[in-house]
Amino acid sequence: MTGKFSLAVKLLSLSLLISSGNAVEVNIKEGLPHIDVDINGKSVRIERIQDTNYKLKNSYTKTSRPAPPFTIQPFEPIAGIETVTELNVIDFLSKNGGLLIDARMPKWYEVGTIPGANNIPFSILSSRNGQALISKILDLFGAKESAGKWDFSTAQTILVFDNGPWCQQGVRAMKNLVELGYPKSKIKYYRGGIQYWQLLGLTTIKP
Repeated sequence: MTGKFSLAVKLLSLSLLISSGNAVEVNIKEGLPHIDVDINGKSVRIERIQDTNYKLKNSYTKTSRPAPPFTIQPFEPIAGIETVTELNVIDFLSKNGGLLIDARMPKWYEVGTIPGANNIPFSILSSRNGQALISKILDLFGAKESAGKWDFSTAQTILVFDNGPWCQQGVRAMKNLVELGYPKSKIKYYRGGIQYWQLLGLTTIKP
């Protein structure tokens, strides 16, 4: 009996050792170590950096920028548009909740973005760019045009982000969309942006 008990203890110890070796120390939240998103048929894993001593070394370590134009954005810059957190973004991606829109200029997007994001710079959403371009974008979003008017009943929910709370690109994109008639109920705003996303060690990709 003693031999069997000793063997059971050894097996349990080995099992715990293997489990701890495979465990993720830095989870997205308790019980959620990562999510996998499909990008053009390729699976990309979103997780947090596991090195607990890791520090950012890029431009997002800066604390201060000339303001204006880089003033701190209100939590809800546009009344009626929901502001969300990183967990909401992850949930949005895992459930295919709509379109994730990186509203920054291409030079920012090309350095790194959230996996699954589509780059629609805020500037091209301006009505000054002409109806043809706007029509293509709204059609991409799922809106339907009929007799010169847009029907947004089938339009997708879009989640907009930019560089972070000091950046205005996302807010300007949302204002442009609202001016075009896009329903506020179908727009969400990730205020933390790329800076907060990276501060939490979450995965970015170069498109």
